[in-house]
Amino acid sequence: MTAERLAAALQRRSIHYGWVMVGLTFLTSLSTASVMGLVGVLILPLQTEFGWSATDIGGPLSLRLALFGITAPFAAAFMARYGLRRVVSVALIMIMTGVGLASQMTHLWELWLSWGLLVGLGTGLTAMVLGATVANRWFTARRGLVMGMLTAANATGQLLFLPLAAHLSDVFGWRMAVVPATFACGIAWLLMLTLGREYPCDVGLPAYGESVVTQRPAVSRSGNPFSRTLLVLAEAAVTPVFWMLFFTFFVCGLSTNGLVQNHFIPLCHDLGLEAVAAAGVLAMMGAFDFVGTIGSGWLTDRFDSRWLLFMYYGLRGLSLMALPYMDFTLFGLSLFAVFYGLDWIATVPPTVRIASQEFGREKGPMVFGWAFAAHQLGAAVAATGGAVVRDSVGSYLPAFFAAGVACLLAALAAVIIRRRVSPAVA
Repeated sequence: MTAERLAAALQRRSIHYGWVMVGLTFLTSLSTASVMGLVGVLILPLQTEFGWSATDIGGPLSLRLALFGITAPFAAAFMARYGLRRVVSVALIMIMTGVGLASQMTHLWELWLSWGLLVGLGTGLTAMVLGATVANRWFTARRGLVMGMLTAANATGQLLFLPLAAHLSDVFGWRMAVVPATFACGIAWLLMLTLGREYPCDVGLPAYGESVVTQRPAVSRSGNPFSRTLLVLAEAAVTPVFWMLFFTFFVCGLSTNGLVQNHFIPLCHDLGLEAVAAAGVLAMMGAFDFVGTIGSGWLTDRFDSRWLLFMYYGLRGLSLMALPYMDFTLFGLSLFAVFYGLDWIATVPPTVRIASQEFGREKGPMVFGWAFAAHQLGAAVAATGGAVVRDSVGSYLPAFFAAGVACLLAALAAVIIRRRVSPAVA
């Protein structure tokens, strides 16, 4: 009854309860993404304490990123079948358990189990598909803006905690570095259980931007969410639009949390910039990403999503190709942090919009989930590939330059997308 009373109180002040759901989802995405981002701080301490190579650590990180993405389309089906609150609660418990086990590990297989398997699955269940589901269920108007806000939480969370984590790692050891993010996950879990609701009709409201309260869509309790997700994939896979989204989002993951999130701090260390300062650059990217991604949501409500993707991937590619020629000082990397940070993951709102336009309100999040799976497969390739390049040639720079070239190809692919003449998949 807490949510119902709060919804009524807010309604008297002309505030829709959908904004409470945005706040809860924002906190959940911020906290779970912060766990995803911590590994960039932990690579060097793990190498020092256990003697593991970059390739040794890159394997579990790639598993984490792959599961983060592969779980996403199934997460949308699980939320439709079992409810958003249940799925998010299970996911947060998995994440906190995984981080707790990781803080006590002494062998490499424990890194595979804790950070690879448990954190990978848990964060996959609360990935950007959660934001897409909340935006589609609770909003008709301002949906692009909401998706921009929730995407910003996911991306910024991966970077925002890094300076604090780097400081705690330097002063108290890497095990203490995971405490703030784990605590944030616990707060998000409690609030989602208390205040989270599935649909606007649960608190007696229409979706934001509508005037009529609609009932929940019928859900078959005997249906298999795995088969449902695969059926949506089969329907979408016959369209060129799906494969364009799949490719561009693969490149998006390869060029962001696969490469930069995992290998930027070690790259800066190789070139003489201390880990805390490098983490500060990443946090600066997170701050500019917050602005850029919310701005992208605003633009997505007003302009052609294909040309927005062209602009975002093009700017990202040029910034990555310029990185090897920059001065690796805190001041010298500031310009890179601004331009790269502004479109760190600004690609999400236009990608979600294309998926929703083409495949409908209910199936759109699942289709986006499959595109997000491609995003994380690209991230897994970069996480492993960057480590292999570093161990093979002694530098991360060729990997960063190659990612920039891939972004330019994605920019060209984005403008090839054409809306279908036939009706959207129902």
